[in-house]
Amino acid sequence: MDPSQVKRLLKRFYFSALGKDPRGVVAVFLTGRPELCRRMVEEVREILPEYRQVTVGLEGSGADVVVEKSGAAQLHCKLRRLFRRQRVVMAPVLFDGTPETAALRRAACFLAPTRILAYNQRLERHHLRLSTALASLLFLRGVPVDRIYLRPWRRPPRHASITALEGRPLTPGRPRVAVLTPYFPYPLSHGGAVRIFNLLKEAAREFDIFLFAITEDRDQPEYQPVLELCTRVVLASKPPYREPRWSSLQPPEVREYALPELRQAILKMTREFGIRLLQTEYTMLASYGGDILVEHDVTFDLYSQIHVRERSLGSWWNLWRWRRYERRAVERFARVIVMSDKDAALLRAPNVEIIPNGVDLSRFQPKPERSGERLLFVGSFRHFPNIQAVQFFMDQVWPSLAHRHPNAELTIVGGPDHLLHWDLHTGGSRLPEHPRVRLLGFERDVRPLYEETNLVIVPTTVSAGTNLKVLEAMAMQRAVVSTPSGCAGLGLEHGRSVWVAQTPEEFADGISMLLQNPQRRAAIAAEARRLAVDRYDWLRIAALQTRLWRELLGD
Repeated sequence: MDPSQVKRLLKRFYFSALGKDPRGVVAVFLTGRPELCRRMVEEVREILPEYRQVTVGLEGSGADVVVEKSGAAQLHCKLRRLFRRQRVVMAPVLFDGTPETAALRRAACFLAPTRILAYNQRLERHHLRLSTALASLLFLRGVPVDRIYLRPWRRPPRHASITALEGRPLTPGRPRVAVLTPYFPYPLSHGGAVRIFNLLKEAAREFDIFLFAITEDRDQPEYQPVLELCTRVVLASKPPYREPRWSSLQPPEVREYALPELRQAILKMTREFGIRLLQTEYTMLASYGGDILVEHDVTFDLYSQIHVRERSLGSWWNLWRWRRYERRAVERFARVIVMSDKDAALLRAPNVEIIPNGVDLSRFQPKPERSGERLLFVGSFRHFPNIQAVQFFMDQVWPSLAHRHPNAELTIVGGPDHLLHWDLHTGGSRLPEHPRVRLLGFERDVRPLYEETNLVIVPTTVSAGTNLKVLEAMAMQRAVVSTPSGCAGLGLEHGRSVWVAQTPEEFADGISMLLQNPQRRAAIAAEARRLAVDRYDWLRIAALQTRLWRELLGD
C-alpha cells in the first residue's frame, strides 16, 4: 500500500475515534466590512478548494452559521458546540478593526489557535503562528505584509519605466521651461493639481513647457488637456516603496519619489532641447534640484502640528527629519515659492517669494443660495489631514449638530480612490455612517455641490499651506466655518469673511448659529467673494509666476 494511503487511513481512524469528521472543514469568519468579507471568501475558495467551507458571522452578515452577539468566552463555547464533530483545518478571520466583531475574532482564535489565517484591511493574509510571533503581532497591529520582513540593510532594487508623450509643437524663439511634479496634474481632483494645471495654462501662452510627472499604477490620467499645453510630457511610473519608513535620515516620502531613471530623463531632455529653467513642485522632490522649488506647504509645519498632538517618538522622528531636510533643500534653489506670509516666516530664507493659491473666477460663479441646512466638505483623502478632518467632525461635532438640527445634511467629497486612501491612512477603520451624511468620491465638477449647499465646513485639525477648497467656496459666495489651520494664510477675518472655530463645541455652535441666521451667513459669504475677486484670481497669480520666470531667465 502507498505510504500516502496509509497516512490517510490512519488520519481517518484517528479522527473517527475522536468523533470528528476526518474530511475537515474551513471555517471562514465574517468579522469585518461586508465587501471585504465577500472578497475574502472568494479567495479562500480559490486557495482551499479541496475542503468544505462554512462561513460564520453575526446576525445580518449572511453567514451559513449565525451566532448571537455576546462576549468572547460565550461565543467560544457556542463555536465549540457547533464544531464539536468537525475538524477545522483552517480558520480565515478578517482583522479590519471593526469593533462590533472583535469578540467573534477572539473567539475564533480560541477555537483554532494554530489554524488562524488572518486577513487585514488590504486583504493581505498571514498565518498566525507562535514561531513567527513578532511578525504575527506586527500584522495584527496593521503593518503591511511587505514591510514586516523589510530590513534597513537590505533594500530591494526599484526601477521606474519612462514614457514620453508628444504635445504641441515647439515654437521658435520661445523660452523652454521644465516643470517636475509628483503626480499628473489632471483631472483636477485635489488642490495641488488645480494650482499646477491653472498656472501651466497661463504659462503656455509665453513658454514651451516640458512636464515631468510621476504616476502610480492606480492612476487614470486624462492626458489630452495637459498635452494641449505642453510640448512634451514625460511620465515615470513609481514602483512600490519597500523600506522601513523609520530607517533613513531622509524622510520616507523623499526616498519614495527618488527615481534614478527620471533624473536621467530630465538631464537628457534638458541637453537635447535646451531647457533653460526647471521648476520643482513639492518639497519631497527637492533632491532633483532645479531653479525654483514650489512649497505647496511647509512640510515640517504639518509634522510639527502632528507632534504637538501625538507627542510620540515616531512623530518626533518625522518632525526632525523633515525640518533638517527642508531647511537644507531651501538653500539649494535660486527661488522658493510659498503660498502665504505665514509660510515665508516659517522658512526665514532670503530666496523665498510668495505666489499664493488662487481660484478660477470665470468658472466658479456664485448662484443664489437655496433654503435648507446643507453642509459641504471637499477634501481629497489622498491628503491625510482631510481624513483627520472628517474623523474629527463626525466623532466630535456632528452628533451634537445632528441632534440640534434634525434636517441638517452633510456631503463629503473624498476624491479619487477615497476608500483605498481611507484604509491606508486609518489602518482600515470604518468610514463614518449616518443616514443624513453622503460620501462621494471624485466629482469632475464640484460647482453643483457648492450651489446646493448652505454652508461649507473645513474642520482640519492639522493643515499646512493654504486650502483651495476655501477659495472655491469664497468664489461661489458660500460662507465657510473653519478651524484656524483650515483658513490660515488667506487673510480672512473671523465673523466678517469666515467663521473660525477652535473646539468641537465652538464648531457646532458656529454652524448652528449661521444655519439659523441667513442674513449673517449671506454677509460673510459676500465679503468672502469680494476678497476672492480682489486677491485670488488665477490670471493675476499666473502673472507673478511669469514675471519670476522671466527674471531667472534673464529675458
